[in-house]
Amino acid sequence: MVKVLITGCAGFIGFHLSHHLLRRGDTVVGLDNLNSYYDVTLKQERLSQLKTQSEFSFYQLDVADQKGILELFAQHNFDYVIHLAAQAGVRYSLENPYAYVDSNLVGFVNILEGCRHGNIEHLVYASSSSVYGKNKKIPFSTNDNVDHPISLYAATKKANELMAHTYSHLYKIPTTGLRFFTVYGPWGRPDMAYFLFTKAILAEQAINVFNYGKMKRDFTYIDDIVQGILGVMNHIPKASEGDIQAPYKIYNIGNNQPVELGKFIQILENCLGKSSIKNYLPMQPGDVPITYADVDDLTKDINFRPQTPLEDGLKKFVTWYKQYYNI
Repeated sequence: MVKVLITGCAGFIGFHLSHHLLRRGDTVVGLDNLNSYYDVTLKQERLSQLKTQSEFSFYQLDVADQKGILELFAQHNFDYVIHLAAQAGVRYSLENPYAYVDSNLVGFVNILEGCRHGNIEHLVYASSSSVYGKNKKIPFSTNDNVDHPISLYAATKKANELMAHTYSHLYKIPTTGLRFFTVYGPWGRPDMAYFLFTKAILAEQAINVFNYGKMKRDFTYIDDIVQGILGVMNHIPKASEGDIQAPYKIYNIGNNQPVELGKFIQILENCLGKSSIKNYLPMQPGDVPITYADVDDLTKDINFRPQTPLEDGLKKFVTWYKQYYNI
């Protein structure tokens, strides 16, 4: 049994991860600011499920609150920190850049400082496939250069990796960054394309298909993501490993099987039993044509092997969606 701090516990990944940790008997301290970036009711309903567990405690707190974060670390002796709280979304970063600076930069420093003074065993934090920008070499490897982000969101995630390395080097804090690739599944984020498509198709409304459906995404089912995080949590990097000479590691975590958006929509239509009305549009600023994860390092280190075909994952999502919205 260990005590784990999960930031962003009312978010999509944080909710599922918290459930898994609680089921195996760990103590989970959850933190979330419950902001209104998307439907707060969904976040509250995720949270209400977690609150039924005796080993779960919750703090409504913003990671940008320096005093609050340091007090939280002083109050608890965390074994592990899984930092998932962030201002998400590539497109929203074009509209509200300051939200990304506050949450993703200031907030991350606060978490690093908490870990520095809290003697934690391992910090695992969310990076993003967006750091690869318009990388033309596929599949994307963590050895690739990622110095040219094309959105502020991506830039903040790249900055997190650099900040984590600094703290790993200076203070010997073991840190692992996970570059997530298009996570989907039940209880997902309503701003994601598959969620928006499902809502529109069922309402017989047109869906916006960017880049004329030619984009490819490495869709990764939530249960596979959670198993990857759990494996990484216990695989603590050592300074003696590799060339970096700091207890620091970066992994891709994805399905390793990119699917064209047009094909994805076809599978979703089959799951829904309805055809879509498509509004074809050019690519939006900040978007990338393909994401494709090289997960060889994760497979080698923790035997990571995604188990969920897209057809099965979307079927599970659609089943949840219809139950949740009483359709």
